[in-house]
Amino acid sequence: MRLRPRQKLFVERSLSALGTRDNTLSVASTGFGKSVALSALVRERLGDTDAKACVLAHRDELTAQNRDKFQRVVPDVSTSVVDATTKSWAGQVTFAMVPTLAREANLAGMPKLDLLVIDEAHHAVADSYRRIIDRVRGTNPDARIFGVTATPTRGDKKGLRAVFDNVADQVRLGELIASGHLVPPRTFVIDVGVQDKLKAVRKTVSDFDMSEVAEIMDRAPITEEVVRNWQEKAADRPTVVFCSTVAHAGHVAEAFNDAGIPTGLIHGDLPGDERRNILAAFAKGEIRVITNVAVLTEGWDHPPTSCVVLLRPSSYKSTMIQMVGRGLRTVDPAEHPGVVKTDCVVLDFGTSSLTHGTLEQDVDLDGNTGTGEAPSKTCPACQADIPLASRECPICGEVLVEDEGETLEVAHGGALSGFLMTEIDLLKRSSFEWVDLFGTEDALLATGFSAWGGVFWLDGLWYGIGGARRAQPQLLGIGERSVCLAQADDWLNDHETDESAFKTRAWLTQPATEKQLQYLSPAARSDYGLTRYKASALMTFTFNKRAIRGLIISAAPSAREAA
Repeated sequence: MRLRPRQKLFVERSLSALGTRDNTLSVASTGFGKSVALSALVRERLGDTDAKACVLAHRDELTAQNRDKFQRVVPDVSTSVVDATTKSWAGQVTFAMVPTLAREANLAGMPKLDLLVIDEAHHAVADSYRRIIDRVRGTNPDARIFGVTATPTRGDKKGLRAVFDNVADQVRLGELIASGHLVPPRTFVIDVGVQDKLKAVRKTVSDFDMSEVAEIMDRAPITEEVVRNWQEKAADRPTVVFCSTVAHAGHVAEAFNDAGIPTGLIHGDLPGDERRNILAAFAKGEIRVITNVAVLTEGWDHPPTSCVVLLRPSSYKSTMIQMVGRGLRTVDPAEHPGVVKTDCVVLDFGTSSLTHGTLEQDVDLDGNTGTGEAPSKTCPACQADIPLASRECPICGEVLVEDEGETLEVAHGGALSGFLMTEIDLLKRSSFEWVDLFGTEDALLATGFSAWGGVFWLDGLWYGIGGARRAQPQLLGIGERSVCLAQADDWLNDHETDESAFKTRAWLTQPATEKQLQYLSPAARSDYGLTRYKASALMTFTFNKRAIRGLIISAAPSAREAA
């Protein structure tokens, strides 16, 4: 397994900071693959020494996920676990649950550590984390502390500077959308006549006063507009709705159900079994909509979710990012056959998008948040001032396509557009050489020593296909080219090593061999500029053509039905 180029840069920058400081924080948005990156960082930091490291997480599933990924990335380093059932420090790297390790009796058994990694590091200033950090520092003043998070700005305005005094790197949402690792949001700000009232709602320590928000939003005429707009703009999309109070969420769920749209309600007081049953029904497609109150903002993902409805404002951008982020993950067709997801519709009935503008978040270790007017732009069709993040005018419905000459920085900081330009950039950034098989740009393929990946166009959709030695090719993605390219490139990264990344190999430009030519069509053989690598790609396609065609044809009908 190898890292994406951007993951490798993330690790290099983080290691550089740890080389001169005793701590650093790195920020990586959802979809980046932070478990892979932090695993590689631990491997590089420990080197060939017998130093010990601990990776902290606050939930069982994160602990297990981080350990599983580490064992894939670094299979030759021993691991152990400290959680509610097991308390072992036998491994060189230990994966620990914060609530368990923070207890005094368990801290007493913690050995001297050389590296402490904190996943979801925005929690690091909590008392339980501070007890662990203080213990690590007490037993080894030279220990390094590394944190990684997607949302560095906390809702309670507590800064992270008490733990981290510098930021090594930040991978923004826009970068991952542009590279195809997340889908783009399509934001609609829907004014139901209450925006001025919402702007006047009192703020509490953590957010707006949700009881005041409910008095404004939890009204039958508004709820009817919510259902009507959903039916108009996002009908049949798996949807998660964020409400202000449990009563509000209940009324919204009732309205959707009354309209014949199967809907479930999730809230904090719901028994665990009942919550799991509702989420399972949503995952099976038995219900189309879930309403919730501050439960599904963090730690829950169902990739087919392609609509997010905001029925509450958020005073902090981090909260808005977490809510919208539930709908930005790409879909693995092996897990969700027949599902095509090219974007996420965001229906904002509050003021979050108007207040915060883009989904990008600057890092402030002191916990300060910006004030003033959010950035906006003018719709070219109706001349309305609209949020900078909008890709479709919420007033007139104009589709906003940015100039292809727009720079990458502008695209990332603003409308998250310019995708044709950034897809080409993805090809350049890939560690593998992508071949335009027939000069028509509708079939691209890259190959390694053990695997190959390709993207193919048919009837308005792109299909990502991956193959490996002694394994049948499989469908990796359906939809936008950028997403399918990212999934095919990740397939190659999963199956190859740095030694098989072909871009820097001299033989790429050497002429095709006579043996290769024997397997190629007359048209290919007549190409006097044919290289060994392109010949290899063409041979790979030829040998797998039937399987590729079968995967695409079998996926296409069900994909159209699900679209």
